[in-house]
Amino acid sequence: MTYESYLAGEPVVVTAALTGGVHGKEANSNLPETPEEIGKAAAAAEAAGAAVVHLHARTPNGERSFATERFQEIDDAVRRYADDVIIQHSTGGTGAPDEDRHLPLRTDPPPEMASLDMGPLNRYDHLTSENTRALVDSLHEEMRERGIKPELEVFNDGHLNEVYGLLERRELADPVYATLIFGGGTLTRPRPRNFLNAIDNLPDGAQFNTLGFGPHQLPFAAMGVVFGGHVRVGLEDNVYYRRGELAESNAQLVERTVRVAEELGREVATPSQARDVLGL
Repeated sequence: MTYESYLAGEPVVVTAALTGGVHGKEANSNLPETPEEIGKAAAAAEAAGAAVVHLHARTPNGERSFATERFQEIDDAVRRYADDVIIQHSTGGTGAPDEDRHLPLRTDPPPEMASLDMGPLNRYDHLTSENTRALVDSLHEEMRERGIKPELEVFNDGHLNEVYGLLERRELADPVYATLIFGGGTLTRPRPRNFLNAIDNLPDGAQFNTLGFGPHQLPFAAMGVVFGGHVRVGLEDNVYYRRGELAESNAQLVERTVRVAEELGREVATPSQARDVLGL
């Protein structure tokens, strides 16, 4: 995917990351936490133009949960309120046993997509998400068995190497779909040149999604649109609409991204079109 993809008018898939597993309502009271809130937020994001919703689960007190039952409650709420949106579960997490990382894959029916972190990253001062190759391989194998499309989360350049390593060890269905993530800490530094290098270094034929944390969400979304990629926005990654102004909802962030794409002349994919683009 390149600038030529943009010129060719290929549709852009917008993903809404609705809640996350780190900050909660203390960061923005509009962030959904309960299954009911997440279901309604998914429907609003879909109506605004999102084709995919990226989901984390939380316990009733707002803490991160990997429990299959909690993901099931959320999926049921999303299907109750939304129309045809694609459900994508997170399998990422810090300090969780490897077996727990598999639990989000075991809902009935399984999600159409799930995240797959491609390597280690530091979180906070004393925690590291290890994401060993053994865990990556076991998660990928269960996704393959359950017909789930992996979304390869690439937090830095080393993780791009891990994408190639996974392709050597495992057979991935075309197209390979990778989310390029930009921000602080272990993430790739949010610079336009780094973005261009990342997309140049993707495997041939790969589709990419663009994720900028915090104040980088909007500019990197625009670059993703212009360079023929797809875009992820939402309150998981950024709780502000503009400097000093909290976002009203995930839908508000999706609506802005859709306006940018339409002004730049790119069609925004429906869930049905997104399934074709991503090979679901």
